Amino acid sequence: MICKRFRSTMPGLLPVALLIAGCGATMLHSETATATGTASGVAAATPASTPAPARSTTAATTSQAATAASTLAARLDAYIAQPRFASARWGIDVVDLADGRTLYAHAADKLFVPASNAKLYTAALALHRLGPEAHFDTTLYATEKPDGRGVLHGDLILLGGGDPALGTDTGAADGPGWADALATRLAAAGVVRVKGDLIADDTLFHGPPFGTGWDAEDLFADYAPAVGGLTSGEGTLSVTVSRQGARCCTIDVQPSSTGVRVDNLSVDATPGDPSSLLLYRPLGRDTLHVSGSLPPGVRARTYTLAAPDPARMAGQELLDALTRAGIGFDGRLRVLRWPETDPAMASAHRVRITSVASPPLAQLVRHMLKHSDNLYAQTLLLQAGLLWQHSGRGSCGWVLHWTEQWGLCAMRTLLGEIGITREQAHFSEGSGLSRQDLVTPRATTTLLAWIARQPWAAVLADALPVAGRDGTLDRRLQNLPAGDAVHAKTGTLAHMYTLSGYLVTGDGRRLAFSVMLNNYQRPIEPNGDWAPPFPTRDLDAVVRLIATPTVAASARSAATSAAGTVRGHRP
Repeated sequence: MICKRFRSTMPGLLPVALLIAGCGATMLHSETATATGTASGVAAATPASTPAPARSTTAATTSQAATAASTLAARLDAYIAQPRFASARWGIDVVDLADGRTLYAHAADKLFVPASNAKLYTAALALHRLGPEAHFDTTLYATEKPDGRGVLHGDLILLGGGDPALGTDTGAADGPGWADALATRLAAAGVVRVKGDLIADDTLFHGPPFGTGWDAEDLFADYAPAVGGLTSGEGTLSVTVSRQGARCCTIDVQPSSTGVRVDNLSVDATPGDPSSLLLYRPLGRDTLHVSGSLPPGVRARTYTLAAPDPARMAGQELLDALTRAGIGFDGRLRVLRWPETDPAMASAHRVRITSVASPPLAQLVRHMLKHSDNLYAQTLLLQAGLLWQHSGRGSCGWVLHWTEQWGLCAMRTLLGEIGITREQAHFSEGSGLSRQDLVTPRATTTLLAWIARQPWAAVLADALPVAGRDGTLDRRLQNLPAGDAVHAKTGTLAHMYTLSGYLVTGDGRRLAFSVMLNNYQRPIEPNGDWAPPFPTRDLDAVVRLIATPTVAASARSAATSAAGTVRGHRP
């Protein structure tokens, strides 16, 4: 097993080291603990008086249902009150979508760090404001028309349109061959040589290339690549460290268009050496320093990291494609980033050559939710922000400078329309990677209930990971009761674990649930490895209790037959 640890060597956005080593003491970042809580559940009110026979039947039904509901509450309360959760916090809300009744609630109105459950909110915003069929174009322009000999006496401009799937197989027609598609169409337009430069324009989004609240130690990881208007290959690169015969090591970085320079300081491991590799790139630099050694007996390992400059990588890919298409190029590659501007884009002589389109938004959302992709999530928030900025519908009373802020204004407006207040949900970015994001479990089930009533509800439901089948739930919640299905979004940050979505039972009942476990320090083994049970198993255990056929069915009966609920009533 490969273990990764990211260590911040200096505060703020200063150089960060990426330590990749064998498992063991390097995983020593947890202990034990978690949360307690008061008993909660559903209790039935006394029914109105009726004729004697009916009163007897109704009273018996109500009493039986209330008892079953109390059983559900008792089981869940007992589980989350285990001593190992004493220092942690649980938040749970379970709602029957048929009538909106709360079947169980524990700290449902308290704020929790949602981790990637935040992507549910971003997905809803994107689908509602942009629409499932929206797409984003990457466009090639020229500052002049070619002359009669096919020579372009001007610059080419590769204008990023904010497509997070550019250069991937997520579903676009051109896929990984996007650059060749553009070069081929340029050649078909009669261009044989470019005398000017290629400008990779990454100015679509205003603001830093990462979400507010993202940790500096995350910015070299493949799950937190730079976010911009022009990103190819999801902004990542692969580094393969291999033995050369018996000696260590050769370093190969792909794709070559990343422009990363390697400082190979690797050595041969000695007996008794713990044998770890250190991959280090100063923030904002393109030099990767590799030191240490592969463990004895290991021939090669490959690691995926964030690329230092995705826009430059995209520009280089297009230059390579021009060569393959037989188009000469005499200029140089230049990259424009916010807050720089591109005067050529305002020129009356600008000529649009061709574009490549992203997959439809529905496919982008599917990838984002299935694989919990932070790049896609943050990009979709920014796309919603661009739309909102130019809609003229207001700035939420905020002073807005960055596209991200406009996206958050669009989010706040939507949540207000749904009935989710500022006190119930707060976001600083769109992926859930920030610990500044805070939501309540009840806000999340309110969102899920609202989503279920939207015309695009099936799009989002299809995009969620399916328990035991695909995405981040492919190996979780297997062997549920016959006929049950869970479609839900996972979430994980250090000490923060969440799971929210839909439970469809074998008899056709549809429940919305949100389960959040925060501030949980996981147990560890003496050697530093994580000790079971794993937090994801705890979340799954809670969902299994909710899905227990006799308890869940009776809980619904209690909610529908009782005149009201003592706690958790949802109008």
